[in-house]
Amino acid sequence: MVKGASIIMLFYFLGEFLSFLINGIVPGSVCGMVLLFLSLLLKFVKPRDVSNALTQNMALFFVPAGVGLMASFDLISRYWAALLIVSVVTTAVIIAVVGYMQDKLEKKL
Repeated sequence: MVKGASIIMLFYFLGEFLSFLINGIVPGSVCGMVLLFLSLLLKFVKPRDVSNALTQNMALFFVPAGVGLMASFDLISRYWAALLIVSVVTTAVIIAVVGYMQDKLEKKL
């Protein structure tokens, strides 16, 4: 697990460094994800090393989202209806687009 977390942090820091070099045009976390994706694609890093670190600690990823929701509770309680409508509509649109794309891709095969 330590190896996987170290690999993820290494790519995060590389991404931050790359972002610094390009004056922050692209956020460092995005650069790091692209670098990690490319290294997985080119088989420089084994997927098992990275995925174990993520899946074994999945609960940690929900903590920042939960804290953010609780910190914005007054704002959410004021606009809950609009947030609910936007969530339902965007979910329906995503399901429709994914279904359409899946249908088109299956016809090509």
